[in-house]
Amino acid sequence: MRLQSVIRAIYPAQCVACDAQTEAEFGLCGPCWRETKFIGGLVCDTCGTPLPGEDRGEIVQCDDCMTIARPWDRGRAALIYTGIGRRLVLGLKHGDRTDLARPAAMWMTRVARPLLQDDTVLVPVPLHWVRLARRRYNQAALLVHALGKALERPVCADALLRPKKTQPLEGHNRDARFAALSGAIAPNPKRTDIVNGRSVLLVDDVMTSGATLAASAEAARAAGATNVSIVTLARVVKDA
Repeated sequence: MRLQSVIRAIYPAQCVACDAQTEAEFGLCGPCWRETKFIGGLVCDTCGTPLPGEDRGEIVQCDDCMTIARPWDRGRAALIYTGIGRRLVLGLKHGDRTDLARPAAMWMTRVARPLLQDDTVLVPVPLHWVRLARRRYNQAALLVHALGKALERPVCADALLRPKKTQPLEGHNRDARFAALSGAIAPNPKRTDIVNGRSVLLVDDVMTSGATLAASAEAARAAGATNVSIVTLARVVKDA
């Protein structure tokens, strides 16, 4: 405790979004907390996007999930992908901010718990090896390990593979995203025994159209998963 006090005096805890001093490590300062759009209340049960109205305990879906076939069962997200939420996702994904996995997992834990079943195993959305070599880490894998620890649930970091290299999907419309990801993700034949006959919780940093998560969910079902749900750090919301 004395050593920790000395370290804290030399290196005070800082906000993960703006570097302002905070009382606890791996958290947000007051102003950043108020500006971060955490998702709560009534949400789409399939993708986690916030919806107008009150949460009366009924299962509801957004317009997209009523018209697009989703190969997973339920979904949630912790933040809206805008402002500070967007900055945190981009920092984790492209800015070497691997330290963000820990607070992100804490926020994701709140929305992920209702999705868990007794036999749930956590699985990250995979990266192609070229992109993994360039980035040096898979942000979804960082999240899945931190989330697995927080939820005290097993993790299989390589249950899915990405044999097909796809171009960056930013700026593409929904149809182009789904077309690009067709056949891009597959089950790892060396790990099917871990997924087969179990529930899977897919983990990723952000959901836009859902194309990457759909390809991952299809691969998990091909490996024998009996139930597939998704959880992301952030969700792109129209007019957010």
